[in-house]
Amino acid sequence: MTHGITTAALAGFGTGLSLIVAIGAQNAFVLRQGVRRHAVLAVVAICALSDALLIALGVAGVGAFVTAWPAALTAVGLAGGAFLVCYGVLAARRVLRPVPGAALTAEGAASGSARRAVLTCLAMTWLNPHVYLDTVLLVGSLAADRGDLRWAFGIGAGLASLTWFAGLGYGARLLSGLLARPSAWRVMDGLVAATMVTMGGLLLARA
Repeated sequence: MTHGITTAALAGFGTGLSLIVAIGAQNAFVLRQGVRRHAVLAVVAICALSDALLIALGVAGVGAFVTAWPAALTAVGLAGGAFLVCYGVLAARRVLRPVPGAALTAEGAASGSARRAVLTCLAMTWLNPHVYLDTVLLVGSLAADRGDLRWAFGIGAGLASLTWFAGLGYGARLLSGLLARPSAWRVMDGLVAATMVTMGGLLLARA
């Protein structure tokens, strides 16, 4: 029995990583916050706990309610797409009009509000319809195939999210030396802008 639980948990961990380790708006935001060393704990916690909650709902069988309300996913897609495009435009504006002193200081501090970072992270997480499809529907359906071991599978998937976001958020500080110059931050913001606008445009097109 213990072997079965471990196998199911490892399968869930692998599935979770395969779904989350990809270039996307949420990962780009976590990476940027990690490099800036700003509100990293709050951002990592929001992402990991949100995934854990949605995975739990999927394992519990809530996926049927999500599929029963396609209009809700469409509304979320429209709102999320518009939000990502706006965020991308703001990042592009920083590229064209860099703010003096926006580069990291020696202590790794940067201008910005922790409250703003939290709200932005919440929006990027919960206004993305793909997060519901990946966690509630896909992980939920794969967990259901495990029968009595479905919760072990779900726990594994949740641990994958925690591991990834913690590694991304706190590991990103290794790049702080490369981004100590304003010109490097312009490149970073350019990548963020491209990612956000692309993802937002795709959400709007599919909604």
